[in-house]
Amino acid sequence: MMSQVPHPIPYQGSKRKLAPTIYGFIPRDIDAFYEPFAGSAAMTLYMASRGAANRYIIADKFETIIDLWQMIVDEPRETADRYEEVWQGFSEENPGYFNEVRARYNENRDPVDLLYLVCRCVKNAVRFNSAGNFTQSADKRRKGTNPKKMRAAIFDASELLKGRTEFRKGDWVTTSCDATVRDFVYMDPPYLGTSVGPDKRYHQQLEQEPLISGLAELNARNIRFALSYDGMTGDKEYGPALPGELGMHRLLLHAGRSTQATLQGKSSETVESLYLSRDLDAPERTRIEQLKTAQQSLAL
Repeated sequence: MMSQVPHPIPYQGSKRKLAPTIYGFIPRDIDAFYEPFAGSAAMTLYMASRGAANRYIIADKFETIIDLWQMIVDEPRETADRYEEVWQGFSEENPGYFNEVRARYNENRDPVDLLYLVCRCVKNAVRFNSAGNFTQSADKRRKGTNPKKMRAAIFDASELLKGRTEFRKGDWVTTSCDATVRDFVYMDPPYLGTSVGPDKRYHQQLEQEPLISGLAELNARNIRFALSYDGMTGDKEYGPALPGELGMHRLLLHAGRSTQATLQGKSSETVESLYLSRDLDAPERTRIEQLKTAQQSLAL
């Protein structure tokens, strides 16, 4: 068991802080752990650090992020070397360097350029336009993750995942189509309202209707799953609750201070919903009921 979980891709909105809580509701008899909206793969990394599954499926519709994950896991030294080379390219004499890397990425979709942009952009808050081009600006107060720290994170992530991880590109329903009753699917799709418009927080959009249809299909196949989806920051809600006919348990988890609110000069707490499938075994159901009772006592 690795005591400190590595996080080479520092996405804003990553489930890094909530991973231990979510892990508490995941069964301990998993063969394959699927993360079809992988992004920074925070849950996969946490699960692997606990030896919680035999195999891991990292998938995303954002093809470049999967290319990056494959490089991190299969070619850690080359990936770390290339990141250091890109990082060293910045100098005070060339303040426009970030924009140069961004333009290069938007033309070539190089995974290591993407890693640098994520590490260096404002609050690690990625933005894409309708063409899928990276649009966020540089954080002028930071140079991005130091190469020494990044090298350690890359090598540790590779150690956790190499030889037992499969990488897939495409829609989440397709990349999870072979999950069985022995597996577990964790989904962290974009909140409704954050993946649309001219300047999206996520590379791909996801409407609620196909999500509901896909969840119903998982239910029909008796696949165990967890879904992080809607939530609220202050008095702003992200999308309506999912329909009760799906038979899911809905829990509310405190996710801490909102980075988006901080960017806007506000101070708001974020509460996220965690939906758990109806096919969980008794120990998981007990933990669910315990948390629900605690939430009621706190008047959540």
